[in-house]
Amino acid sequence: MTKSNEVSTFSVKTLVDNIISSLEKEREREIISRRFGLYDRKETLEQIGEMLGITRERVRQLEKIIINQLSNSNQKQFVNNISKFDDFVMPTLTERGNLIRVSDLAQVICENANKIDNSRVSFLAKLSSQLELVEEDDAFYSFIYVKKSMNEKDIKSSVGNIIEKIKDVNEPQSVDQLAKLINNQNKSQISSLASISKNLTSLNGLWGLVRWPSVNPKNIRDKIYVVLKENGKHMHFNEIAEKIRNSDFKRNDVTTQAIHNELIKDKRFVLIGRGLYALKEWGYKKGTVSDIITEILKEASQPLHKDEIVKKVLENRYVKETTVILNLQGKPQFKRVAKATYELSED
Repeated sequence: MTKSNEVSTFSVKTLVDNIISSLEKEREREIISRRFGLYDRKETLEQIGEMLGITRERVRQLEKIIINQLSNSNQKQFVNNISKFDDFVMPTLTERGNLIRVSDLAQVICENANKIDNSRVSFLAKLSSQLELVEEDDAFYSFIYVKKSMNEKDIKSSVGNIIEKIKDVNEPQSVDQLAKLINNQNKSQISSLASISKNLTSLNGLWGLVRWPSVNPKNIRDKIYVVLKENGKHMHFNEIAEKIRNSDFKRNDVTTQAIHNELIKDKRFVLIGRGLYALKEWGYKKGTVSDIITEILKEASQPLHKDEIVKKVLENRYVKETTVILNLQGKPQFKRVAKATYELSED
């Protein structure tokens, strides 16, 4: 049976339905379904208590009692359902280094997984004797790990180590690079560790801090930067716009004019030819061709031959040689002092 066929015969919803229907009391079914968001959005203790006419503390107590009863149940139907879940997800967990973000697991086992699917996966993992569910908090997304192979404290410590190493290097890292930095050759596990942290994110195979635009571009300018950086050389603004529209960026439906406007305004980008832009960090300087010639002559502190000036300008600008020569001959700030040799005018 192929993987796709396996998924089609495996239903998280069916397993959850079976377990919820095994609860004898309607109130128990309501509490668990609503608290875990198994059929609709998750509800708070207060919301459920108000609906049932009991206190939030009583709802919390009942939830704990019900979960304990289910987790320790020897009822054949319950055991079969949880065993089926464990058997189905364990190969994926093994493949990912024995831990996985809940939303990632839901994507693997549920077609077009949504928040309710995530909640159902979390619920089933919470009832499993082989798996441990760690709830989402300010620093981590909810994740699941195999109990016999690791523990929550070590997992979070490993994530903290990855974050510190990335901070030390101060630039995005591939999984291969991270493997060397943290001395762990289980690259699948490294990806899983990084993916559960809210402080890390990835783009084009590189992991970095979520606040870094290079891996988490939030505005047009950052997206332009990422596209140029990935390309490694200058691009026309039309080409940049096309790259962004065909990317996986959020809100990638931007106009070419908007791209051009941001290229003009942001100091990170330098116009080096007609419609061609490069990154300032590559050594390019802003300014017209005559500005570049002026800078070249200032740095030289002596007259330079036309050919030398042209060569240096073309290292910074994608223009025709005739454009450089016309600037030398037609601008008053340049003075010819010998045959085809120029210096700055004293004025």
